[in-house]
Amino acid sequence: MLEIVMKGGPLMVLIGLCSVLALTIFIERLFHFHRAQIDTEKFMTGIRNIIKKGKITEAISICDETPGPVAHIVRAGLLKHSETKEEIKEAIEDAGLHEVPRFEKNLVVLATIAHVTPLLGLLGTVTGMIRAFMKIQEIHMASGIVNPADLAKGIWEALVTTAGGLTVAIPTYVAYNYLVSRVDSLVLDMEKSATELVNILSERGEEYEV
Repeated sequence: MLEIVMKGGPLMVLIGLCSVLALTIFIERLFHFHRAQIDTEKFMTGIRNIIKKGKITEAISICDETPGPVAHIVRAGLLKHSETKEEIKEAIEDAGLHEVPRFEKNLVVLATIAHVTPLLGLLGTVTGMIRAFMKIQEIHMASGIVNPADLAKGIWEALVTTAGGLTVAIPTYVAYNYLVSRVDSLVLDMEKSATELVNILSERGEEYEV
């Protein structure tokens, strides 16, 4: 297998580095999302019950102990519990603006790899074919008899780099779309939780214990 890859020439080294980088980012993002993922419905039910008891400080402590963006934006809203509805919304939106980029980190790199590796493969195809035609010309000028085996190196390079580029690009693109869907899911959870928190705090009609 390694022998076939090496026949792709220097561009296969770049494609190989892209594959390692893409795999590293994908695993790191998966781990990050796993740590941030919580049962949002259960979490918000608990927060709602605590707020109904007027124990804002306890609700904030639970947010501090809970990982993930939902807990962070809920905490930001709870810290403004005594303010107006608009101020609570603004605090939650500000917190959300800091959370979303953390989950989108390096996704642009993954998208770039998914788009660039087929181009690297195509470049390898072009250079491989150029090498093959140069060989044909060289042999024709020397002996006039072209042996198919003499063209093998250039054709190998053309085919292997094309296959290598696509082999890296396809799973990378799938991984990118999967991670984007995870980000969208987290953002949706954040929006639902933010709306629920604002409604809970807006509905309260009495002072809470702090």
